[in-house]
Amino acid sequence: MEAAPPAELIVVERDPTGVAVITINRPSSLNSLTRPMMVLLAAAISRLDADPAVGALVITGRGRAFCSGVDLTAAEEVFKGDVKDVDANPVAQMERCRKPIIGAVNGFAVTAGFEIALACDILVAGKDAKFIDTHTRFGIFPSWGLSQKLPRIIGISRAREVSLSGMAITAEMAEKWGLVNHVVDNGEVLKKAKEVALAILRNNRDMVLMYKSVINDGFKLDLGHALALEKERAHSYYNGMTKEQFAAMQKFILSRSSKSSKL
Repeated sequence: MEAAPPAELIVVERDPTGVAVITINRPSSLNSLTRPMMVLLAAAISRLDADPAVGALVITGRGRAFCSGVDLTAAEEVFKGDVKDVDANPVAQMERCRKPIIGAVNGFAVTAGFEIALACDILVAGKDAKFIDTHTRFGIFPSWGLSQKLPRIIGISRAREVSLSGMAITAEMAEKWGLVNHVVDNGEVLKKAKEVALAILRNNRDMVLMYKSVINDGFKLDLGHALALEKERAHSYYNGMTKEQFAAMQKFILSRSSKSSKL
């Protein structure tokens, strides 16, 4: 009798609607990441970004955790690797991804798992979700952006306390502080994340990609330069359109307006 094949640690499911779900599938270890898993996750994100049939991604974890961070039993293999190696860095691939990424956070999002959550464009959390930064607890230097992203989202004083003390951010706190978009019952997290993804995909998909890009790129700048960036890209967009494209845009707007008036 042949042994059963090992379970896939990174599971990718594509839906005909255009939503792809990536599941971190190591529930017995609270979805902690080994280096091979990091490489697989990064590759899956890159592959889905290049797939024209996919319009939005959902990232989640199986079981009681979203992701409990790096598997510290394999810490040397992970941390002695090149932290600048984008092919093995799922967060770098998420930041490169042109398509919207919705995080479906069930349970714990710890350290590297917290950083993966922060790289999502939109977050849905279960009522029992907890976000925890344990870098200082274990003497690990952050390299996936937590030290810089978290203060920009929840404020520098709160971020200092979270990261320096290791205190947990509950789902309720995360919603209040603007870290997550939605808090739902634990069993409804993935469903809600897919609903958000489908709401996005009902819009003009090309504009969704461009809008995400200008929001994310502009957020890295001061307001004056960000406004200039928006004007520059708008000018380039409209100047590059043909008469046929303008006609198609008008037709699309009219069709949407007609549907709205019937609601």
